[in-house]
Amino acid sequence: MPSVTNAFARTMAKAAGMTLTDDGALISDGAVLHRIRPLENGRLQDIDYFNLTEWIRTNHPDEIALIRAYAELIQTDDLGVLGLAIKTAPTLRASLQRVERYYRLVTDTAVFHLDETGDPAFLAIVGQTADHPVRAFRNETALAGFAVNMRRIVGSELPFEFVSFRHACRSDADRYAEHFGCPVRFDANRDAIAFDPATLSLPNRLGDPAVSDFLTAHLETEIRSIADTPSLANTLVRRLTPALSNGLPQAAQIAREIGLSERTLYRRLADEGLTFRDVLGQAQSALAQELLRDGDASISEIAFLTGFSEQSTFSRAFKRWVGQAPAQFRQNSSNT
Repeated sequence: MPSVTNAFARTMAKAAGMTLTDDGALISDGAVLHRIRPLENGRLQDIDYFNLTEWIRTNHPDEIALIRAYAELIQTDDLGVLGLAIKTAPTLRASLQRVERYYRLVTDTAVFHLDETGDPAFLAIVGQTADHPVRAFRNETALAGFAVNMRRIVGSELPFEFVSFRHACRSDADRYAEHFGCPVRFDANRDAIAFDPATLSLPNRLGDPAVSDFLTAHLETEIRSIADTPSLANTLVRRLTPALSNGLPQAAQIAREIGLSERTLYRRLADEGLTFRDVLGQAQSALAQELLRDGDASISEIAFLTGFSEQSTFSRAFKRWVGQAPAQFRQNSSNT
């Protein structure tokens, strides 16, 4: 299951005037207001991070103020070696290239792409998990944090052409523009910060190529380790998704196909904090969203293709996964 560094969750809690403890308690004025599973090995599972962030967002009186507070609080230093490599890279371009390649070391719920194929250039964030009601807000906070930190690295006068979001504006667009210091476009075709390509060659204030290269070598070792050891859950989702139209695959059958005993399959999934039913649900959710977004199949047909015998059961499951009914998800997708 995708995971997120604790730094993002702790900073979000701090931005709201709260504290997130190692045992997963969200505390304000000594009272526990909300709880997630305990934090482990410096990370938490994506669903816990998304649900925590959504709880904070919906209980905060000013969503844009929360975005701004998060952006000011999050620091490149919070990203460990990656943050140091970003700061000491010689130019803004080199910093963003490190973000693009190594961001998976701090979370695999999203990736960044640096697109220099046109004018303007873009730093775009692309989600890597099933849709969640808080994902639009997560993208806003992530780009807001990057905007603040890029100006810390290069200089406070670093200009942006504009910032764009795929979703509709939920609040005062002028306040977004005030924070980013540039126009902010909603209902766009990507979640991104747009630059004049020439700004990517600007030197970083703390640029030190020798130090950055040393840190980058360390990051390269880590990223290769991740690439060499894909999670069992991701492997199963890729295998399960195309098989769903033939009925729900059984754990014993899948275990045989990948050379494991059923017992070992369950044990290894448990090591990742998952059950076979969890992974099956991820595969069903991913396929359902793809069919709703890009296909012409009816909702009853999609229910059948994702392994459900009843449309009503599918609809309840889909709303649990995504936070929207299938018809609402399809309509919203067609508007973006």
